[in-house]
Amino acid sequence: MAGFGVGVMHNTINSRFGPKPLIRADYLTGVACGADSFWVADHLNSVLPPSMWTPKHVGAARLIPKMDAHLEPWTMLGYLAGRNRLGRMRLGVAVTDTGRRNPAVTAQAVASLHLLTRGKAVLGIGTGERESNAPYGVDWSKPVARFEEAVATIRALWDSGGELVTRDSPFFPLHKATFALPPYKGKWPPIWVAAHGPRMMRATGRYADGWFPGTTRATEYGEQLDIVRSAASDTGRDPMSITPALIRFIVTGRSRDEIDEVVDSDIAKVFTLNSPAKDWARHGAQHPLGADFTGVQDLIPQTIDEQTALSYAAKAPRSLVRELFAVGMPNEVIEQIAEFRDNGLRHVVVGNAGAIQPSLRKSAAATAPYVKVVRGLRKL
Repeated sequence: MAGFGVGVMHNTINSRFGPKPLIRADYLTGVACGADSFWVADHLNSVLPPSMWTPKHVGAARLIPKMDAHLEPWTMLGYLAGRNRLGRMRLGVAVTDTGRRNPAVTAQAVASLHLLTRGKAVLGIGTGERESNAPYGVDWSKPVARFEEAVATIRALWDSGGELVTRDSPFFPLHKATFALPPYKGKWPPIWVAAHGPRMMRATGRYADGWFPGTTRATEYGEQLDIVRSAASDTGRDPMSITPALIRFIVTGRSRDEIDEVVDSDIAKVFTLNSPAKDWARHGAQHPLGADFTGVQDLIPQTIDEQTALSYAAKAPRSLVRELFAVGMPNEVIEQIAEFRDNGLRHVVVGNAGAIQPSLRKSAAATAPYVKVVRGLRKL
């Protein structure tokens, strides 16, 4: 992807009207805005407490009654590959899980999509989160070691040329395993890694073609990118071959009052539970789940009832909400993302957080300013 790339994010949640309308709407928005890529999330359930996903708190709950009703991402991308002929966007999962998905199955899924799309699949991959693993009986110990072995297994299968593969691994041993799907025109899908901690950033430098960080601050982005590139150099790779990417959810609107309604809403404040305790501390507050809480990786929001969620929301610093999202009028949002560009960003993936607007009418009205942002980002 040459120059500055722009992608569109979709959360693959079922609606009152079924699985298709929302993903088609976001896909066609990406096409209309000239986006380079289209991404779907990979969750079994929501990263927000479902107790808060009601019309009382969120207007979009009238259209999406169950926030935990996540659709399977590879199936949805296959649907897009088969039904949508408009546009030439790359299709990716941001990001798939190495805990509950055997890497051979992941290798098969993305290789299949790569063939269906004539070389436009991207494998976004990371450790995943506790909420999509532990409640379903999946071992959540050593997630980083499991991730490293999963990526190595995928590479081993792709590089096998259809020959039998035997490989020792504490998690995913291969015993005369075969992988006969071919790459598209000799090229396998690029692997973009979600990496937040030092060990994962070093693994990104060793294995990845692209990088999705966890930081929400532009200067820290540049510092972490240096770590990724140094790790690539240390293993003899070209550090500039790794695409520095970023996922940012946007809170915008027709006026500052509409934007403030989202920032000051209980649902936006409770979303900050996904931030680690160290980020709360930077904003002068203590995370309700403890001073050592690591954030989204260990959060299981399905266990949080409404009153508890509201008590947590009352403690959330407003400044943290504004940091967690890209907040402002369209030109202000574009300026914020330009700061990341100045620190090395080359591909931004944006999602419309207007869905957490308390008013359904105002949520729908936020679509036009969001489209203005996406089109403006194309000029960065």
